[in-house]
Amino acid sequence: MSSRAVGSRIGPYELMAPIGAGGMGEVWKARDTRLDRVVAIKFSQAQFTEGVEREARAIAALNHPNICQIYDVGENYLVMEYVDGEPIRAPDSTRKLLEIAVQIADGLAAAHAAGVVHRDLKPSNILLAKDGRVKILDFGLAKPSAAGAANENTTFTSRSGGRHGGLHEPGAGVWAATRRAQRSVCLRRDFVRTGCRKTRLPA
Repeated sequence: MSSRAVGSRIGPYELMAPIGAGGMGEVWKARDTRLDRVVAIKFSQAQFTEGVEREARAIAALNHPNICQIYDVGENYLVMEYVDGEPIRAPDSTRKLLEIAVQIADGLAAAHAAGVVHRDLKPSNILLAKDGRVKILDFGLAKPSAAGAANENTTFTSRSGGRHGGLHEPGAGVWAATRRAQRSVCLRRDFVRTGCRKTRLPA
């Protein structure tokens, strides 16, 4: 059982409310008292500290609107962007399904192009914010990929127009980036795990 309580502090962070808990640790909603900003703090149990370090390195290498940002890291915790939303679930229309699928593919393509493979995609690790944005979470099992290293000196352009480390296709072509990533069995595993295998995307 957690010894943490609402109102207690971890450095400059004041705990506001528990968000969730699992076998590897727990997540709290908190406030950064220096910036007056709401954040999410992911605490890890001692035996999973290596996973915290791995996740911090993986996320720090990424900068994409569909990947949850990291703000700070401590001995056994990560301070991350707070996403006001909930895990993805079956949408009520094909249009919404495609919007969600494209955002997931966009974030994964950027991660793969930067040399990071998630390896643990599931609904609980993909949040849909109230404004419709998809955020990919939990890179604790992430591993570097050889394909990303080969593309590290190029840039990736997302559908939103932002440029990110990795692959660059004029016109932002998330599908082109996705096809390249899928040439590797290791990278393709991430896309299969999104659940989008139920929908045939254009070749």
